[in-house]
Amino acid sequence: QSLANWVIKGSQWLKVIYDSLQSRMLQENFIHADETTLQVLDEKGKSPGSKSYMWLYATGKYAPPIFLYDYQASRSGKHPNNFLKGFRGYLQTDGYPGYNDVRDVTIMGCFAHARRGFTDALKALPKDAQTSKTIAEKGRNFCNKLFSLERRFADFPSAERYKERLEHSKPVLEAFLSWLSEYKDKVLPKSNLGKAISYCLNQWSKLETFLKDGEIELSNNRAERAIKPFVIGRKNWLFSKSPHGAVASAIIYSIVETAKANSLNPFYYLEYLFETLPNIDITDQNQVSQLLPWSESLPDHLKVPKKTNHECSHL
Repeated sequence: QSLANWVIKGSQWLKVIYDSLQSRMLQENFIHADETTLQVLDEKGKSPGSKSYMWLYATGKYAPPIFLYDYQASRSGKHPNNFLKGFRGYLQTDGYPGYNDVRDVTIMGCFAHARRGFTDALKALPKDAQTSKTIAEKGRNFCNKLFSLERRFADFPSAERYKERLEHSKPVLEAFLSWLSEYKDKVLPKSNLGKAISYCLNQWSKLETFLKDGEIELSNNRAERAIKPFVIGRKNWLFSKSPHGAVASAIIYSIVETAKANSLNPFYYLEYLFETLPNIDITDQNQVSQLLPWSESLPDHLKVPKKTNHECSHL
């Protein structure tokens, strides 16, 4: 209990860093989002066994890495709308309708989820269902082709990636849509294969959005990977006692995961923040910005040493 209370008190100091990271995130052009369940025992108006949610927001691959967790008592779309207030870019999700409530953004789909539908269909098919197997493999192959092209374009500048997508990815996308339209009435709508096709067609306007900007990613995997540390941790500590603890967890996870993504040792970084924050004017954004994970003002001992080629050769 004492340790939990210290984490809550410590998170109050770290809130200024969290808020600065959020402000920076909202200036970006592209954000990933995902959410997972959380049990909070003393949530007002809810039973101890009911579900609350931890939302996750992440900057894109081509921006400074920021990962922010946000605790909320429900899965209502008002929560991402409030968190992302002021954001005007692209928001990539897994298709959960709650994100449609976010104003002034362009919602993007996720081809990893589209592909997963066909993969799950293949796993569920009996061995003698050769026709359905062929159809499911064809759908998966369209997705695989798009991901293969993305790997080829990975190191291209944004503008060049945009052009390459229009030249190479767009024809694949058009062929995929034509194929989906052809087979939507040829499979059982409630089968796994039917659901996979319906998912793609229902999400199509969001799935094809990646053609609009070279910085947009093909999938929401970045958010799904980022939320895993919280999911794994939840298996150990199971629940939060109070909303205060859940909010503190969100702040601590945000600082730690963002530090790791910026090649900082999270222990040393937290230690440095707790030593420095009480001695600066935390209302001065210039001083606070010197403490953000990518700041060149951070001491070298906070940074994780890069492995040399000699060290890598022995791994």
